[in-house]
Amino acid sequence: MTDRILLIEDDRRLADMVARYLGEAGFNTAIAPNGSAGIALHDREPFDLLILDLMLPDMDGLDVCRRIREKAQTPILMLTARGDAMDRVVGLEMGADDYLPKPFEPRELLARLRALLRRAKSGLKSDVFRFGRLEIDTGARQVRLDGEERSLTGYQFALLLALAEHAGRVLSRDTLMTLVKNESLEAFDRSIDVHVSRIRAAIEDDPKRPKRVITVRGAGYVFAKNQD
Repeated sequence: MTDRILLIEDDRRLADMVARYLGEAGFNTAIAPNGSAGIALHDREPFDLLILDLMLPDMDGLDVCRRIREKAQTPILMLTARGDAMDRVVGLEMGADDYLPKPFEPRELLARLRALLRRAKSGLKSDVFRFGRLEIDTGARQVRLDGEERSLTGYQFALLLALAEHAGRVLSRDTLMTLVKNESLEAFDRSIDVHVSRIRAAIEDDPKRPKRVITVRGAGYVFAKNQD
């Protein structure tokens, strides 16, 4: 079945070019020219992935991301023309799964899009990892603490799963980025730290004193094998 992509982008020339390129790659792409139209379209129709421009004429892309994330866990790839790395960090904190700075190469966009879709669909096998009160259900792509579902984005779920699959081993940020994105960590990129912070907020009893995802100073992170 053809994957459906929603592109929320006000630059019509760019949007048409991206839609045409993705169409040639086998995707069905719908275009929304602003944030409110994108939210309305997403509410009406099912999409497999969103490509969201950070700078929109009617509302900030961060607000669009937040409002969509309140209702659904559709993977979001954020496009940003801004040079400030903090914009990317805030986007990830709002629930975006990945970002791509403008201008970009169409092939890189396609590669990142496919990687996000693969992660979203990788939970077809139904395994449940149990660590004390924590359950990671790969089939349902759910994380439960004391039986209560905890909300994570697709990227955060993939990151937590990578840590859990290597429980007890210290994984560097580079290693985690490779496991989850199949690419090297950019210099000074804080995205892994941002996602870990969001994961801790979801699964730790006290995120400020984590006992499940532990920082190893100067080395990376380790997922605790033995948990309460």
